[in-house]
This record gives sequence, structure tokens and C-alpha cells, in this order.
Amino acid sequence: MKKLLFSAALLSLIFTGCSTDDDETPNNGPVTGEITGDITTNKSLPTGNYTLKGIVKVKNGAKLTIAAGSKITADATNGVDALVAENGGQLELIGTAAEPIVLTEISQTPGSWGGIIIYGDAPIVGASGVTSAISEDGLNLSYGGSNPTHNGGTLKYVRVEFAGKKITDGTGEMNGFSFYSVGSGTTLDHLVSYKGADDGYEFYGGTVSATNLISYGNYDDSFDWQDGWKGQNNSNWYAYQTVTGNFGMEIEAKSVNNDFWPVVSNITLKRAAGTLTENASVEYDAIQFKKEGNGDFSNILIEGYNDANGVAIRIQDANTNTNQVNGNKIKLTDVKIVGSTTQTGSGSSSFTVAFPSGQLTTSTTSAGASLTTGAWSTVNGASLIQ
Repeated sequence: MKKLLFSAALLSLIFTGCSTDDDETPNNGPVTGEITGDITTNKSLPTGNYTLKGIVKVKNGAKLTIAAGSKITADATNGVDALVAENGGQLELIGTAAEPIVLTEISQTPGSWGGIIIYGDAPIVGASGVTSAISEDGLNLSYGGSNPTHNGGTLKYVRVEFAGKKITDGTGEMNGFSFYSVGSGTTLDHLVSYKGADDGYEFYGGTVSATNLISYGNYDDSFDWQDGWKGQNNSNWYAYQTVTGNFGMEIEAKSVNNDFWPVVSNITLKRAAGTLTENASVEYDAIQFKKEGNGDFSNILIEGYNDANGVAIRIQDANTNTNQVNGNKIKLTDVKIVGSTTQTGSGSSSFTVAFPSGQLTTSTTSAGASLTTGAWSTVNGASLIQ
């Protein structure tokens, strides 16, 4: 079994007298060390500065706990790095507003590592209605199952920086946070995805919900999902696109017409002036629905999607318009659009988007996400909440 390696001076202090599955470690203050290899038994790391080396996998039956205030640093020059909880493994990363857990990369270059990836066995609805699929993160792991309450652990007050590694554009990627068929027993709260080279957050099916999320400066989409994700208790999502960015929210369902959808309240989608797309021909909508994507969204603030390529809400294809819009499966209530952004648009001239009565309503007072500031949402002295 590969072990977590610590600085030699502290090794005996930390593990003397501990069994291989012992969760307890003495409190000796901040430490330094290396996190590498497969984790097959429970491990707890005290507050410290750690190096992440390689693709670290928390295996079925094991739990990795990292204390508040810890910093974990990857290094792209040593190969691909990522922190992965496989199905049955758990991550317990519980920081605080004042002492978040930060995972970063030494060069501070977007796309330098693979971020946090969690696998579960909650249900998915993949292409052609399949109930399992193979991951697109380069690990080629199967995901999907029949356990809606799967528990992959707790991520709370965690910031991932400079992740989002593209593997094959359009078909293979790592994001800031990737959730593969993760279940509702998992806690995702007060998370930040900062300056990644792909999506800030992506949900691949599953039933997990997430609260108090910040996606800042990610190159592709701030929030993205597919495979029939249907988390029901999501709130306070904040996106700020700057320098490079595509969609605020990209919503799809693998072209499967379905009668379930996620529910998200209190959403802010902002785009800084001068922000460009990865590809000049790509629209940069605040919210884009495609491939039968749907959902129930409320209290939405949209700002900065102002020129001819951007609209607030785009329906990309005719089937999504027919089945999801006209079928009352997309609902957006209390939408406030700041500036001159066009409210709705289509992906072609072959159809016209017209939401049924009550399915798209506007408001002049919608405030969007409501987040508290603190060290968790501050980078280099600047607040990420603009």
C-alpha cells in the first residue's frame, strides 16, 4: 500500500503508535508533506502545507480527511495531478470561512491540474437512456447506479485554483470540480472554482445538491451538467467570467426527453467587459439549454452578456424548444437582466422561442446569489464577489 509521505522530521511525531486505519493524529501544528498514491484506509491530515503528486485516489471503503487551513499544491511539471474519490471512497475536506482548504498549482497557470473529482453510484440518464457511462476525465471509470443517497463525503469551504485540464476538446476534460453520479448524501457547500481552463463545476448525472458556490474566471462554462443531473436543493450560485469564458450555465441532458430536472435558486451570472470566448464563433450566453436540458430556476441576476453573440437565455436546438420549453419543463422566475442583453434567442432560424405563460418571468428587484465574504472567497487580497 502506498502511504502519505511527510517530512522526515515530523514523521515519527505524527504516526508513532497509530494503526494503519487510525483517524487520530496528535496536534503538532502545521506540517509539510506529500500526498500521493492510492489511499486504501482512513487517513487524517492535520493543518499543513502538502504537495499533491499524481492522481491520488481514495478507494472504496477509505476516507481522506484534511483539516481546515490546509494548502495542497500540485505541480504540472511532474505530470497530471488530481484528487479523486472513487465510488465508495470519501473526501472530508471541511474548512471554515476564515480558514478554507485551498488546492492550487505552483505555476498558477489555468489548466495545470485535474481538480477534485468524486464518483458515486447515484442514477444517471446517459445518451440513449443508458444507466451507466465511462468518465471523460481520462481515468475511464464507469459511473452510474441505483443509489440516489450515495455519500461521497463533505466538501465545505474548499477552493480549487488553476485546474480544469482539457484532454480532448469537446470530449475529454477535467474541471475545477467534477461530480460523477454523486448522490444526495454528499455535502457540497461554500466552494470556489478559480481560474480553471475548463468548467468551474460539472455534474454528470446524480442527485447531489450544492450551495454557496463561486465560479470565477473559468475558461469554459461556470456551471455545466449532463446525464440527467437532478439535484433538488441548490442555492446561491455565483459566476463571474473574466478574460476568457463561454456560458454562465450550460444545461443539457444527452438528448433524452425527460420529466425530471434540477432546482436552483438565487443565481448570479456576471461577465466582465472584454471577456472573450475560447473560440470566436461560440455564443457566450448567460444560460444555454441544449440536448433536452431543463430545470427550475428562480431569483436570477444576469449582467454583462451584451453584444450580438450573447443572450440571457438561449435554446440551442428545436427538440429542446419543442419538448422542454413548450412542454413546461424549463421554468425561470424572477429574472433580472442588467444592461442591454437580449432576453431570449435560438440556435438557428428554424424555430422561435416563446415561453408559455408563467414559465419565464422578470423582476426589477431580483438580487441573485447572497454570499458572505471572507478568506474563503478572497484571493490575493481581492474579493471574488464583484
